Amino acid sequence: MVSSDVNRYDPSGAYAAQPAALAGMEGRVAPRFTLLVRTAKLVADGREYLCILRDVSATGCKVRLFHPVPAHTAMALESANGEHYPMEMVWNRDGHAGFRFFEEIDVSHLIDDSRSPYPKRQIRMRTNVPARVIANGRELDVQLRDISQQGACIECPERLMLRQSLRIEVAGFPPIFAKVCWRQAPRHGLVFDRGFLLEELALNMTHLHESHGGPGTGGMRVAS
Repeated sequence: MVSSDVNRYDPSGAYAAQPAALAGMEGRVAPRFTLLVRTAKLVADGREYLCILRDVSATGCKVRLFHPVPAHTAMALESANGEHYPMEMVWNRDGHAGFRFFEEIDVSHLIDDSRSPYPKRQIRMRTNVPARVIANGRELDVQLRDISQQGACIECPERLMLRQSLRIEVAGFPPIFAKVCWRQAPRHGLVFDRGFLLEELALNMTHLHESHGGPGTGGMRVAS
């Protein structure tokens, strides 16, 4: 049995994959690898949701969820290195779900974080939603381009100062206090004064999608 302790999460995702025992696994032919705690993304109709990849084989995977499976017509797994794998859900229970890939995959590619341009960086959730920045008593309308546990990227119509303190307001999230850590106008990188726990970020992302007209969770398509 694999531990469910998400506090063991390492932003680099550097856990050794080990073949899981095949006994008692109905219908499994491909060797399955236990990954312990490896962050990944479910991409449902283009919307990104955080999950924990628990084990994977050439034909399918099992993920831990932080919320019900989002309603969707198309689903894919995106690994920490950016690889994208279309799939369909086979089962869903007790906070976990099993998926079947449409085509057999190379498991070594999926779990090889060195294939990412930024192998040590925390997984980022891509967004394209409006937000508001309050800095020096002024309010600026910006676009939130991505967000992670520790920071975000925004597009801002004005040039912000490096190390400038500010507050970000975006639907689905509590107010976020941050500082500017880099800029390449119009984009600015922010580091949060207080980071999010993985589960916090996952739930806030769900609220963000719902706030911007995305379908709620709970409706799902299960493969026959």
